[in-house]
Amino acid sequence: MQILAIIVSLAIALVGVALFGKTIGHIVSVIKLGQPAPGRTDQPGQRSVTLAKETLLHTRMLQWSHIGVLHWFVAFGFLGLVLSLVTAFGQLFDAHYALPIIGHWFVFEWVSEFLTWTGLVSIIGLMAIRLRHLPRGSEGRYSRFFGSRAWQAYYVEYTIFGVLVSIVLLRGLEYALGAGSKFHFPSTWFVGDALFGGLSEHTLENTVYLVAMIKIIISFAWMITISLNATMGVAWHRFTAWPNIWFKREAAGGTALGALQPIMVKGEPIDFENIDELDEDAALGVGKVEDFTWKGLLDFTTCTECGRCQSQCPAWNTDKSLSPKLIMMNLREHAYAKAPYLLASSDDERKSLSQLVLDEQEKPLVGPADVAVIDEEALWACTSCGACVQQCPVDIEHVDAIMDMRRYQVLIESSFPSELNGLFKGLENKGNPWNMSPSGRMDWAKDLPFEVKQVGTDVETLAEVEYLFWVGCAGAYEDRAKKTTQAVAELLNIAGVTFAVLGDGETCTGDPARRSGNEFVFQQLAMQNAEVFKETGAKKVVSTCAHCFNTLKNEYSQLGVELDVIHHTQLLNRLVREGKLTPVAPADSTLNGQKITYHDPCYLGRHNQVYDAPRELLDIIPGAEYAEMPRNKTKSFCCGAGGARMWMEEKVGTRINVNRTTEAVETGADKIATGCPFCRVMLSDGLTAKQADGSAREEVEVQDVAQLLLSSVKRG
Repeated sequence: MQILAIIVSLAIALVGVALFGKTIGHIVSVIKLGQPAPGRTDQPGQRSVTLAKETLLHTRMLQWSHIGVLHWFVAFGFLGLVLSLVTAFGQLFDAHYALPIIGHWFVFEWVSEFLTWTGLVSIIGLMAIRLRHLPRGSEGRYSRFFGSRAWQAYYVEYTIFGVLVSIVLLRGLEYALGAGSKFHFPSTWFVGDALFGGLSEHTLENTVYLVAMIKIIISFAWMITISLNATMGVAWHRFTAWPNIWFKREAAGGTALGALQPIMVKGEPIDFENIDELDEDAALGVGKVEDFTWKGLLDFTTCTECGRCQSQCPAWNTDKSLSPKLIMMNLREHAYAKAPYLLASSDDERKSLSQLVLDEQEKPLVGPADVAVIDEEALWACTSCGACVQQCPVDIEHVDAIMDMRRYQVLIESSFPSELNGLFKGLENKGNPWNMSPSGRMDWAKDLPFEVKQVGTDVETLAEVEYLFWVGCAGAYEDRAKKTTQAVAELLNIAGVTFAVLGDGETCTGDPARRSGNEFVFQQLAMQNAEVFKETGAKKVVSTCAHCFNTLKNEYSQLGVELDVIHHTQLLNRLVREGKLTPVAPADSTLNGQKITYHDPCYLGRHNQVYDAPRELLDIIPGAEYAEMPRNKTKSFCCGAGGARMWMEEKVGTRINVNRTTEAVETGADKIATGCPFCRVMLSDGLTAKQADGSAREEVEVQDVAQLLLSSVKRG
């Protein structure tokens, strides 16, 4: 038995290690096909701290607490019990073998048994969760595992289970062979007594050889299996997750949200003022898989197919074809299937490749679902809400990938939804997505009981006031958003805060253009605004639009403009805390006890982590009761307007805004509050639809936080 165990174990181990090393080399070569990704190796110390924090504390995994806890024990069982494999090899040659020095140290033995049992319980728990949430029947697509390759997940889980059971059995056999007292085998001695008590030493030794061989076979069969499939993310993430986290966009540990990165060519941002100097074959965006950066290819390789992103995606949850997980999986499959062609060193070598590889090389990246890697319908369904990035436990940057593919479709292929023609026309010709006259940008201020100062008319520069009040296109032209603009202006006036606006000197920040892939128009608008900011001396800016807030705060620095940007809910909250604004209880008792719920705008919440300020304002409005929606803060559900979806019709599935409005109405709220004009428009439309079919009370209304605060302040 011993000789057979040694031969079989060493043979499979040699094959496993050889194949594993070869496949790692192949994965690295595929990732290196990507374009440069500058800034991914800066701050190495901070990156290492972030990696340690996310690994040891499982900060990303613990967004789903019970699963995060189970995964922690499985992951650290995997890491901490590596030495048990060394022990198993030693036991092939000597059934009484123990690691030198630490092998019989009680601390090592206790920790080993703790990790073994907790890992065993945890993997059983994770297996049960997977089985409970299998995609079955008509509701199957709402399982986060829909589209994941089940056999791979089962294989990995059963491998872990088999290894841990083998460790328990080997520990029991060691006890039965007299390797120590119960003190050294605190939780496995009973296994030795129950299963192996009374066996002869010769039988026990042969059983050790057998179980050690089985453990080694299970371990290296797994290594061979994953080595034959470089796209087996559910297994490879155990190795690729660490570099993926280390190379993440935010070295300090933030998510890849907020700013959208500029278009890069050969690792350098495009200079749009000298665009004619670009090479003719320069890719504006991503039109082929090799146009992604190497970090993008590492992202695809790392996807674990856990489906957290899919479970949170507003498009997927309203029956659209977009699944962030399936986007990553499709790109990974395509990259590795096409890799032999890209890695070939000569035309003769390419001609010798299989027809499957040649077909993959010809496949378009974006197009109709039956011919392309990425379904164009799915690409344009994205609201850029960032839920996928927020939820990903291994820091995959889905939104960047989607937006880069959109850029190529718009700038190179001129292929985009027809509704965007009106958006682009309005932005280019009138500086706003509604194609309204710039002369109407001050109409919102006409009925206010005080004068709103305008730069160039009432003040020479912004140095004369505390803030530039950035009104935004919605705040200037959209009737519902105008009420928010007026409310904020009144509150600032009451609080004695001096501010001025740009009036017709203001133009769209370019957010809708950038999120729809039209980087040219974004740059045109942004450079125009940047020039105005420099001329007027803008430093401190307050904005009522979450999209303007995000763009000015996070993206204009790419054009050399540094602004101190604050959202109106943040500023108003500060003014209340300082006593400059005082909410008063309603005199009319019929207003007492009104229930308010709050919808987190994606570009205020997930993209910029502003969660507390609006809630604190709502909490201090006297006489009102606050009710939180089930999906809130980091798990808030999108209104459907982001990613330029505000100007595109939803033609597939159900409406995102109605889905979110339903959740708000079900809280029993009388007021649905938000802090973004896009959200207000979408939720108002959703509420109108629900009131029309009788599923919402007529008294319910959508208002901005500023309006609710103003009504409370003006009671005084």
